Amino acid sequence: MERSEPSRRDFLRWSAASLLGVSVGPWVLARSSKAEMLHPEPLRPGPPSDTIGLGMIGMGIMGFGNARTALQIPGVRLVAVADCYDGRLVRTKEVFGPEVFTTRDYREVLARTDVDAVVISTPDHLHAQIAIEAMEAGKDVYLEKPMVQRIEDGLRVIEAERRTGRVLIVGSQRVSSILYAKARELFRAGAIGQLNMVEAYMNRNSAIGAWQYTIPPDASPQTVDWERFLGPAPRRPFDAVRFFRWRNYWDYGTGIPGDLFVHLFSGIHYVLDALGPTHIYASGGLRFWKDGRDVPDVMAGLYEYPDTESHPSFTLSLKVNFANGGGGGEAFRFIGDEGMIEIGWNQVRLSKLPPRRLSEQEFRGWNSLSTFPEAMQRQLLEAFRAENPPQREVSETQEVVYQAPPGYDDRLDHFRNFFEAVRTRGKVVEDGAFGFRAAAPALLSNTSYLEHRVIGWDPQTMQLT
Repeated sequence: MERSEPSRRDFLRWSAASLLGVSVGPWVLARSSKAEMLHPEPLRPGPPSDTIGLGMIGMGIMGFGNARTALQIPGVRLVAVADCYDGRLVRTKEVFGPEVFTTRDYREVLARTDVDAVVISTPDHLHAQIAIEAMEAGKDVYLEKPMVQRIEDGLRVIEAERRTGRVLIVGSQRVSSILYAKARELFRAGAIGQLNMVEAYMNRNSAIGAWQYTIPPDASPQTVDWERFLGPAPRRPFDAVRFFRWRNYWDYGTGIPGDLFVHLFSGIHYVLDALGPTHIYASGGLRFWKDGRDVPDVMAGLYEYPDTESHPSFTLSLKVNFANGGGGGEAFRFIGDEGMIEIGWNQVRLSKLPPRRLSEQEFRGWNSLSTFPEAMQRQLLEAFRAENPPQREVSETQEVVYQAPPGYDDRLDHFRNFFEAVRTRGKVVEDGAFGFRAAAPALLSNTSYLEHRVIGWDPQTMQLT
């Protein structure tokens, strides 16, 4: 009698051998890998007569980074800067020159006739109002992500964009990346078959990664414009921790979803031409960084995307852990029935499995076959062998890595897109509607977490359901 009682260990041994490219029957699994280099467009010089006067509102970590990147675009000149901490105004002149106008009051920047465009890198709770005022003042706007802190402000910003005719781009720079453009191309070409899931995690394990930013020793009501910082937030006595570590508090920030999930939503929507999920559920908690903050340091979300003309229905899984003892790290994967696209910091990896043929070992392995009567097992084995005659073929797992050049920065491409639109009055890759559709599911993740329920969302009308 033929052996018909395989163990689970046998099945695992056969499966592992298959993955390693070891012959376990008529098929041999091998790996084929190659690499290709991607190339961004070179920067084109603009005419001296077409200089753009730039104003910066908010000069924290993102503000200084955005200023340095924006000034790499030919024909852009930094004119004016606003920030609520005097030390950052001093630092502005140290880095960019004494001729740059500095002020605590952003309205003085908006009032200047030599400012054509502004970059808003303030805490999240100030985004909407300053962006609206800037567009009403005739300025084009680069607005840091998330576009708004509150759902009810999203359509207000979009309406101001439409009414004023100003250029508005939201600063989720991945949508301008050559890596995401390649992922979009691969998806549209059907490289992974039918999409069924997208998964991502972004973990950290450090104080700075958990937003415990350094506080300057001179922080005081004399060096900080506390009332201007509070803006529409609840009134509180001066607190240097809240000012310099504002991401840790619901009053000013948007937690993990608004800081990190929103990048992933932006990238997903760009790659897939998606508008957003219809159902949102998030859970998490404050597990380690109990330093006075009121936002969680662990967050996980599940999102259901509907079937559309541009993509099938799929499930999205996102998670972040700020105290990951595994050392942090991140991954971003688009998974289909025939392959996977994985986007990293400087590369896109396409992995494609070969068409799957069931081997006799697997058929006789961890399968219900062994539970049938002996005569029926012989009958089914004969039928299987007739349909799958022995033949030695090599099946390749194909892998292609698309690499960005050393030093590539997608922020530069995002600013290029913005300033080209400022000069030509053309379109940007992430306008108000796109930015709000990325921000909304991030903000609603917080709502779901706080209210312990699934949130319904209409991504077309951008309304709660």
